[in-house]
Amino acid sequence: MNVHFIAIGGAAMHNLALALHLKGMHVTGSDDVIFEPSKSRLSAHGLLPDAVGWFPEKINSSLDAIILGMHAKADNPELIRAQELGLDIFSYPEFIFEQSKHKTRVVIGGSHGKTTITAMILHVLSYHHKEVDYMVGAQLEGFDVMVKLTHHNDFIVLEGDEYLSSPIDLRPKFHHYKPNIALLSGIAWDHINVFPTFEDYKKQFSVFVDSIVEGGSISYNTEDQFVKEVVELSENPIRKFPYQTPEYTIDNGTTYLETPEGPMPLEIFGQHNLNNLAGAKWICQHMGIDELDFYEAIASFKGANKRLEKIAEHQSSVVYKDFAHAPSKVKATTMAVKNQYPQRRLLACLELHTYSSLNENFLSEYNQTLAMADEAVVFYSPSALAIKKLNPISAAQIASAFSHNNLTVFTDSIAFHNFLNAQNYKDTALLLMSSGNYGGLDFDTLPEMII
Repeated sequence: MNVHFIAIGGAAMHNLALALHLKGMHVTGSDDVIFEPSKSRLSAHGLLPDAVGWFPEKINSSLDAIILGMHAKADNPELIRAQELGLDIFSYPEFIFEQSKHKTRVVIGGSHGKTTITAMILHVLSYHHKEVDYMVGAQLEGFDVMVKLTHHNDFIVLEGDEYLSSPIDLRPKFHHYKPNIALLSGIAWDHINVFPTFEDYKKQFSVFVDSIVEGGSISYNTEDQFVKEVVELSENPIRKFPYQTPEYTIDNGTTYLETPEGPMPLEIFGQHNLNNLAGAKWICQHMGIDELDFYEAIASFKGANKRLEKIAEHQSSVVYKDFAHAPSKVKATTMAVKNQYPQRRLLACLELHTYSSLNENFLSEYNQTLAMADEAVVFYSPSALAIKKLNPISAAQIASAFSHNNLTVFTDSIAFHNFLNAQNYKDTALLLMSSGNYGGLDFDTLPEMII
């Protein structure tokens, strides 16, 4: 099969390209910019385009499928050529579904927690040598690729993203997958550029629940009122399995999960992660892993990349980075670190980097999200606002939105980096939350900074 990727350099797209290449397909692609690590990974497999840019001459009738990424635009010259030739054009999730139509599809959805839950499930299955296909939104320890597709595996585990599928397919990705087994972790408004009201956003999860195949099942977090409402009001004839945060304790910086065989120490921490664990347990049981085998495996789970990832520690100081940017994630992550280190000063730093987080009409959603921090910092780049064509926002607007009595706002990356370097980190937990890099912060030097 000959497959061409329009916008092959994206995090998701290049991983799918690698998966199809490893499955034996002939893969080509184009992009107008390709960053690391996509560039090196594509190059290692002979898939890196010879030149950046769009080349309509690459599109011809010998191609069996075009896979269109969100980075491309509707007027992309390669896309236009493919449409002229009447070629089969797929969005990323459409093609994933085509590759998994005859498998048992396990889809993990939710505004938050879906990457971690998917990672937990894959960790447990790998621990017990149970092979499955998968697609996950982060690089996981012990897994070479973020997408795996085979001819022979019975199950495929998919992280179900609610963002749009492609420039010409404006449906959320997880509407395509038609799960046999599903999970819904939480619903908290995000992607304001696509879903201008919370009701618009919430409706997408109702469609997801109704897309589960007849006779399928959904495990759902009953501690989230909107999840509970969406699932329990659905008339889809499916089985419904509620879950909630299990009993746990924290002792001297270690979290212990209560199990039938007594307290078990975990590598992860935070109420939201324990809640994620409860959901992952249900899914693993649906896939044939019994409860005690799940506990045995999950004890060694250290988390997904950039999800409460410990990047430095020295005596009474510790540094974590997290992908958190949506309000619900910021609140849960800040609370988790403070509860884990109650005797330490918590310095929580948040970069406003996404379209929603930089939108003046969305800022109020961050009210009290940093409340558990002893000291809070918000960083954003005015140039990011200009790139996204958003109205300027002021430090006063941010201070008002967050309602934190010890908050500093930075718009200059050097000033923020100097602030971090000037801190005394004795008896301190530093939490860095961002989907960006704070204007070029070198995370590799952080261990030296806190010593």
